[in-house]
Amino acid sequence: MKQKILALCGGVGGAKLAYGLSQLTTPEEIVFLVNTGDDFIHLDLHISPDLDTVMYTLAGVNDPKKGWGVKEETWNALGSLKKYGLDTWFQLGDKDLATHIRRTQLLKEGLKLSEVTRNLSSQLGLKHNILPMSESPVQTMIQTDQGKLSFQEYFVKHKCDPKIEKIEFLGSEVAEVPTSLEELIKDDKFTGIIICPSNPYLSVDPILSINKIRTFLLETNIPILAVSPIIDNDSIKGPTAKIMDEMKVEPSVNAIAAHYSELINILVIDQKDKDNQANIGSIDYLVDSIYMKNNEDKVSLAKVCLEELRKLA
Repeated sequence: MKQKILALCGGVGGAKLAYGLSQLTTPEEIVFLVNTGDDFIHLDLHISPDLDTVMYTLAGVNDPKKGWGVKEETWNALGSLKKYGLDTWFQLGDKDLATHIRRTQLLKEGLKLSEVTRNLSSQLGLKHNILPMSESPVQTMIQTDQGKLSFQEYFVKHKCDPKIEKIEFLGSEVAEVPTSLEELIKDDKFTGIIICPSNPYLSVDPILSINKIRTFLLETNIPILAVSPIIDNDSIKGPTAKIMDEMKVEPSVNAIAAHYSELINILVIDQKDKDNQANIGSIDYLVDSIYMKNNEDKVSLAKVCLEELRKLA
């Protein structure tokens, strides 16, 4: 049976595995479903950070050092905006700015976000299908010890310093799932699902907060595999471990397994955690190297995930 994989991802970690998966699959064999809880309006432009990170990474134009943004970026527009007295806490490079201008223009013309993403991806030479988790706005809001903050205020403006008390996803109850995803779900086209090593709380949970998507994952009989964003009790990248500590959850692979316990069959963990496994429901652990420092590592991990799903299918 020909494979059809659904990959849930968001942010740099998710984009890395998405790149590896894109190198081993045809456009017909995989759909990348990307978090849009980070989306916001800035300078009257519609910014979709995770969609752009996945798109830039798959197109090979992302900044390899930062993991986000465009390589060989320039910052002339930002510098001019600063001279005009604007607060430039959110960094927009010149090449990246072009993406947001075009996205905003297409949305104002009446296109849906999935159609806009397909248009932008195509212009970058991509054939793989990158879908937003929702056509309509779903906003990640974070209650902290410094008050309620939007995701970008917490993550960029305040550099993840505030202590998290609660996370909610405004608009998820009325989210409009892309029609093409609904049709694939309805027609039972997927043969496996991969939850990429993105932040469970800020990148994956927004996707899972959408009832149609979560219900599908809960009720399906197809295998679901997740890759841990934690190695040796610390984040691979970003504030995952910090958030877990603040929510009084031990930053461990077992905690990640527990977080996804209702959904997944397999959790892929790093060699460093091979002795840290605990029985969490019916979840099995697959031990491999999950730290992706270069493109070869991304492809290698993607191969492990795809082969495991084929065994379980």
